[in-house]
Amino acid sequence: MNKRVVDLIVEKREGAEHTKEEIGQLVAGYVSGSVADYQMSAWLMAVMFQGLSDNETLYLTQAMVQSGTVFDWSDVPGPFVDKHSTGGVGDKTSLAVVPLLAANGIHVAKLSGRGLGNTGGTLDKLDSIPGYQSGLSVEAIKKQIKAVGACLCAQTEELVPADKKLYALRDASGTVQSIPLIAASIMSKKIAMGCKAIVLDVKVGSGALMTTYEGSRQLAEAMLRIGEGFGRDLVIVLTDMDTPLGKAVGNRLEVQETIELLQGDPAVDARLNAVVTDLTVAGLLVTQVCKDREEAADRVRETITSGRAWAKFEEIIAAQGGSLERFNAHNVEPNGSVTAPHDGYVASIRADVVGLSAMRLGAGRDKKEDTIDLDAGITINVPLGKYVRKGDVLAELYSSSEKKSDSVAQSLLEAWTISEEEPGLRGVVIDSMRSHGVSV
Repeated sequence: MNKRVVDLIVEKREGAEHTKEEIGQLVAGYVSGSVADYQMSAWLMAVMFQGLSDNETLYLTQAMVQSGTVFDWSDVPGPFVDKHSTGGVGDKTSLAVVPLLAANGIHVAKLSGRGLGNTGGTLDKLDSIPGYQSGLSVEAIKKQIKAVGACLCAQTEELVPADKKLYALRDASGTVQSIPLIAASIMSKKIAMGCKAIVLDVKVGSGALMTTYEGSRQLAEAMLRIGEGFGRDLVIVLTDMDTPLGKAVGNRLEVQETIELLQGDPAVDARLNAVVTDLTVAGLLVTQVCKDREEAADRVRETITSGRAWAKFEEIIAAQGGSLERFNAHNVEPNGSVTAPHDGYVASIRADVVGLSAMRLGAGRDKKEDTIDLDAGITINVPLGKYVRKGDVLAELYSSSEKKSDSVAQSLLEAWTISEEEPGLRGVVIDSMRSHGVSV
């Protein structure tokens, strides 16, 4: 017999543990409208303070998955993998990892979203490619996977509708930071995509959702337990987001940087290349396409140098109506810059400051209804650890007006620490974990 919603709220407020049926009742009721926003908000706040057990988190994920369509790939031969990043400043890894995996015979149905905050999400970046269509139906996604091996598109309305409603409510009720709720939100979509293998990139640092290593590790462990509960094979990589990833921050700029990486440009940022390589290696290993890390790393390099990665990217973009020719013909010039105030080594570049500056230039949204300037953003000219002279250009700014760039430049300079001594720099890949039985 169903309990009253108010009783479930009180029980969680007092630290009681819900049953599978009780959590299923809450989620189904909220999706149908029988559980009101104010009731669900109260329950979410109770969860924020009391947490959820591993079993409750698994039950919540399952209830969210069951609220919509679950993809079935049984009629498509070959390995499948799903990839997700918790996001950050300059994070364009999906744009590169998806074609790299697909060029090696791995199917990747990458469903993404739009950004709220410092820069756009993967879909906003793809919007900078003229003609690109990210809104595909379930049938169109399946058709493209069979024809091309991969897609980069928007989450369909049929996929985990409970998550869409719950996320909007968490954003409005101050409960976004709950680790069980974050884990269930991410993993419900991964489980609903129906892929046996999953690669997750959990960011750590000032420009990330989780700013500390401890918090990021807890989130990764929670997602790992959910994945194992559903019988999935997971590899989770924790990567640095104290510093922006790559040289480009901004939608069109990040697509251009991805193109340079896939075309094998030797000037590509080393940190970006390291993360893309590590995530692709994880995908090759978790699907058992390669037997060890050395073979997988060699495969990544060969996929780029042979041109297969770039060809697959072109194929994916063309399949969804995008024109890279028109993208390349659209030339954008910087209209502002930040220069080094004195000689020294670049000891740090704060991702949060760079991200906020990019948003002020128009590259991100402060509110969901805001319109993004797809050309706006920042390019970082000098990497961590390099010595600069006073007056050297640290970064260039792109915006709709020179006046806007001038107003942002002064605060953007606060992102840089220039030190007299050469800094000790940690690697961009901080840690990793995997499901039981997965050799990576």
